Amino acid sequence: MSLPKSLSAESLANLAPRQQRMLLIGAVVAAVILIFLILIPLDRSVAHAQARLAKKKGDLAYMQDVAPEIRGGMPAGVATGESLLVIVDRSARESNLGGSLAGSDPGAPGTLSVRLNKAPFDTLVTWLGRLAQQNGVTIDSATIEKAGSPGLVNAAIVLHAG
Repeated sequence: MSLPKSLSAESLANLAPRQQRMLLIGAVVAAVILIFLILIPLDRSVAHAQARLAKKKGDLAYMQDVAPEIRGGMPAGVATGESLLVIVDRSARESNLGGSLAGSDPGAPGTLSVRLNKAPFDTLVTWLGRLAQQNGVTIDSATIEKAGSPGLVNAAIVLHAG
């Protein structure tokens, strides 16, 4: 028993009851497969995109709230008009890196090359973070090598006034 090539209402009515049940079950299975393979993943991707959009809107609202505060806060070194050399020297001594300072050379306008010998790595990283946060000083380049004892490094850093 084979099915006719085109199925019309009349040809469906002429099918045996067993064939009609099989056709109905096949249609239900096809609908379920369609739902599970197409609609559910599509719904999940839409929900995921909506969640990302909501997070980005929240981030934007936060950035808009803090923008005036960030714009208004000038770095201390820029506000006082101190030179980059003075800022670096003073902050290095305040961070207990004065003994590790091996030298500093001015470079291009607004830059300073600093060399440190046998500086504690953790202290160096904290100092660089403080320079950036409090004085707007950024790192153009840095070369850091271990200096024998664990935790001590030699560093050559090019700093830029922000």
